[in-house]
Amino acid sequence: MTALQTAPSGWGRLSQVRQLRVAAQDGLRLRLNAGEKLNIASTDGQQCCELIGLDGFSQQYLAQALGADAQPAVLFQAQLDQQRPSAERLKALLMQSGVEDCAQTSGFALAADRLPLELALPESSAALELIVLAPGLDMAVDQQTAPGELALVHHYRTASVDLLPTPYTGDSRTVAPIREVHVPHSSARAYEVKAGEWIQVSDIAGKQCSDFIAFDLEALKNGEEVTLDSTATRTLAGVSLPQPGLYSRFADQRMQTMLELVQDSVGRHDSFLLACTPKYYEDAGYFGHISCTANFNLALKPYGIKPRSGWPAINYFFNTSAEPCGHIGMDEPWSRPGDYVLMRASRDLLCVSSACPDDIDPANGWCPTDIQVRIYAADEEFPRAIAYRNQPEEPARMTQQTAFHSRTSALTSHFSEYRGYWMPTEFDGWGARAEYLACREKVAVMDLSPLRKFEVTGPDAEALMQKALTRNVRRLAVGAVVYSAICHETGGMIDDGTLFRMDDQAFRWICGDPYTGTWLRELAEREGFRARIQESTDQLHNLALQGPLSRQLLSELVWTPETRTPVSELAWFHFTVGRLGGPQGTPVMVSRTGYTGELGFEIWCHPSDGETLWDAIWEKGQPLGLAPLGFDALDMLRIEAGLIFAGYEFCPETDPYAAGIGFTVPLKTKEEDFIGRAALERVPAANREKLMGLVLDTEDAIAHGDQIFNGRFPVGVVTSAIRSPLIGKTIALVRLQPDFAMPGTKLEVGQLDGHQKRLGGEVVSLPFHDPERIKVRS
Repeated sequence: MTALQTAPSGWGRLSQVRQLRVAAQDGLRLRLNAGEKLNIASTDGQQCCELIGLDGFSQQYLAQALGADAQPAVLFQAQLDQQRPSAERLKALLMQSGVEDCAQTSGFALAADRLPLELALPESSAALELIVLAPGLDMAVDQQTAPGELALVHHYRTASVDLLPTPYTGDSRTVAPIREVHVPHSSARAYEVKAGEWIQVSDIAGKQCSDFIAFDLEALKNGEEVTLDSTATRTLAGVSLPQPGLYSRFADQRMQTMLELVQDSVGRHDSFLLACTPKYYEDAGYFGHISCTANFNLALKPYGIKPRSGWPAINYFFNTSAEPCGHIGMDEPWSRPGDYVLMRASRDLLCVSSACPDDIDPANGWCPTDIQVRIYAADEEFPRAIAYRNQPEEPARMTQQTAFHSRTSALTSHFSEYRGYWMPTEFDGWGARAEYLACREKVAVMDLSPLRKFEVTGPDAEALMQKALTRNVRRLAVGAVVYSAICHETGGMIDDGTLFRMDDQAFRWICGDPYTGTWLRELAEREGFRARIQESTDQLHNLALQGPLSRQLLSELVWTPETRTPVSELAWFHFTVGRLGGPQGTPVMVSRTGYTGELGFEIWCHPSDGETLWDAIWEKGQPLGLAPLGFDALDMLRIEAGLIFAGYEFCPETDPYAAGIGFTVPLKTKEEDFIGRAALERVPAANREKLMGLVLDTEDAIAHGDQIFNGRFPVGVVTSAIRSPLIGKTIALVRLQPDFAMPGTKLEVGQLDGHQKRLGGEVVSLPFHDPERIKVRS
């Protein structure tokens, strides 16, 4: 993916810098023109770089520029020889770049300690055509050498729409548009698209709004204006604006689908306000100022469409917000240079896109710029994707599919985005309640691949994790797992997760937040720890097998060598390594961990083996009543078990005590310092907020953020809530002031304005399900 940047100086101009990323085991084709520069760095400090020149000049330039630091590129050849999916992706990139014989291709390699690298072309130089590779071999489940990413910074001479990213394809391919429409700043352009064609609207310079309207072309030819209707769209979707996934359709006034939003690299747009109008500028004292509405009227005149005083539109990249008081505010767009939305037409359409002329407020970053529209053929395929960024300045990362997606998508169309992956929420033919019951009574399987995995190795690996985690890592045995929090200096939680001790100075940290890896690297560098932190998320995908029959199912499926603990004897919070079916089967790691409050396991494999693992479990589990498990059922299970979830029970302003996991902070038995210890010690035990359970007197629905009252005044907040199949009432995890956290205390949940509607309930201890943890320990 690519991210262009705007300059801190030269307000309103392109900085002529773009950031790019080469994913692990992948590559990126680039062209550098005379006078341009390319900087290449390893994100984790461990990833090597290999470069291939695509013509004679480029190979010669690389040989001279790299000199004695360069070695022959051999790792990408070894990757190709693996004949795994990563090899196929790499081969496709090479062939698309004109490399016909991959086996005979030569290049140059730079070890990680030779990075960062700068390539700078002289002013009189020919163009440099090259492929930048981040090669690596697949990592086995018991290995800890994960391939990493490369971060690139391209300093270019001339801004060009050619530098804009094409839509995300799920691999290294780029797709050429069949036509393009350039929309100069402060203007609008009309264009026609056929049913099935794809429309990409790109913000070239960043912070530029683009209003969008569409007409049914066939109806228009018959004298009828059937237009995209934002009110109908919101009503049907139940969201303020469609987003890629289940609720992605734009409707007309007849409530029929006109377009689908397939990809979005921004996530903040407007569907409530009109495209800017002459009246808006006149009311502000800017008489005669051009507007999107006026530009729409001009663009639509050749089609015989009557002008309007204000056009309802989908205002892409327009950053608006609705305050609780009802005020609609706006600010600079979130869009960065190169950000885009991708739509697919459901019928033949006449579309109009603007490059908004608003320069009197922050709507366009105070400086209107251009918009680019690209149309792609109907026979192309682009996956649904939403962008996220681990850090604000990095290129967008688009939603991926897990190793098990082909199997789960065959069972359901109900998916939601979670931590950069599409995850099933419930399954057709089961539903959340049936999935929940299967886990409580029999056995259920769930995809949990979005968990982030980090390999922490080196002479000071234990010292680093002892400093980073609240738990006493020195007490952790090889083969054991411990649950812990990670805090920053205020005591607030950055993340929670499980730590696997792979060897004496080798750990695997499994957590939720991808930023945790960056934080660990920064901590290691600041404290001088000799430790490597490599992300292995793309090398390890995992299933959770949970329920009373999970041990029976898995014991018959996983073979373990004599030196490893068999699954049937695996203790709680321990792991083993084995193979499916026998000594020649698929390698897997099995841990006795879970997130349901039931006996359960997690099974870890390389993504290339994901379908094999799913199929083996699915087939073996059918006689036992195995069911798939989605996020909706998981929420019931984990709330009943009193298990916490990031963004609900904790955030960076919540310490482990208030999050209900004070047991992870052994201040008395862990004498060494850890990040956040001083802040946690300053809070007297009697003053700490407590996470408790609340059982309502009714089955009324309550939600995260609802306040809890004692009389007129709030004393706590709901963090998570469900209707419990176990108890038959609505239950909630609640954070309470200590004076009101005693079991048996009667409190009320406030709804509407907090006072007009009250729902009574009683405070109880956690967990709701299996208070002695007998099932999970069995």
